[in-house]
Amino acid sequence: MGNHTTVSTFLLWGFSGFPDLQNLLFVMIFFCHVTTVTANVSIMVAIQLSHNLHTPMYFFLCGLSISETCTTMVILPRILVDLLSDNKTISLPECATQMFFFLGLGGNNCFIIAAMSYDRYTAIHNPLHYAIRMTHKICLQLMMASWMVGFLVSLCIVITVSNLSFCDSNTIQHFFCDISPVVSLACDYTLYHEMAIFLLSAFVLVGSFILIMISYVFIGSTVLKMPSAKGKYKAFSTCSSHLTVVCIHYGFACFVYLRPKDSDSFREDTPMALTYTVLTPLLHPIVYSLRNKEMQIALRKVVDNANRLISQRVNKRTLNI
Repeated sequence: MGNHTTVSTFLLWGFSGFPDLQNLLFVMIFFCHVTTVTANVSIMVAIQLSHNLHTPMYFFLCGLSISETCTTMVILPRILVDLLSDNKTISLPECATQMFFFLGLGGNNCFIIAAMSYDRYTAIHNPLHYAIRMTHKICLQLMMASWMVGFLVSLCIVITVSNLSFCDSNTIQHFFCDISPVVSLACDYTLYHEMAIFLLSAFVLVGSFILIMISYVFIGSTVLKMPSAKGKYKAFSTCSSHLTVVCIHYGFACFVYLRPKDSDSFREDTPMALTYTVLTPLLHPIVYSLRNKEMQIALRKVVDNANRLISQRVNKRTLNI
């Protein structure tokens, strides 16, 4: 490496370019983080407590909520700490760990969403055999495969990045250890590394998206053959929430990870990356709760039970006093 200095710690530049907005950003991100975790936990609790929601579709939704919650826990607490701290350094192992879990959970989300599209296809194409084709064992296998493939691809990317040599500059032009801002600091980053990372990212994003599109082509073909307009509307309505999530998730993800970029574009990408990491996990539970009557009823029961429990505890304390 000649006269280069080996880097062992990085500086997360993040929002340092917006010093006047850091307090406002802290409040907004903190609110979004708490709301996201609360919404996803509420969905998980509602699915577990409502027996009518013990179906493959809600099994996958519960898995997606768990994965989304973990994704926010990997990124947002660190962002909040950095917004209040002058020390924004992160060690190379910590950076690699954050990247591994973020990419693994992100890939997991993609394949869970793909599994959900297959579930909708099975329910619409052959409803009489739905219970046989989508058993709990099959759903569990699809969920396990989503986690394994997501983290396997993430491991390959992190190993590729970890084998690079980082020298001279240690300032990551981002608010967390994402792929492009980190590899741009490497002094031996070649076309081979770039193609390897691009192909692995494309495998997750494009591969899972193709699986989703195949499912929806068959869904559309099945729905168009239905004789009644009411049946067509009912079939499409069961997919509306999932389609909305697909558009939100893949729209932001493809823009962030598949768009060509250079080192000067990372600051410009900060608002989009913030939207993807903060707002997207928040929008998913909102979409499923607003567009799904069964979920709305289940969530109301959870809220009512929570209010009843709180009231009982307050009354007990009042009597004891």
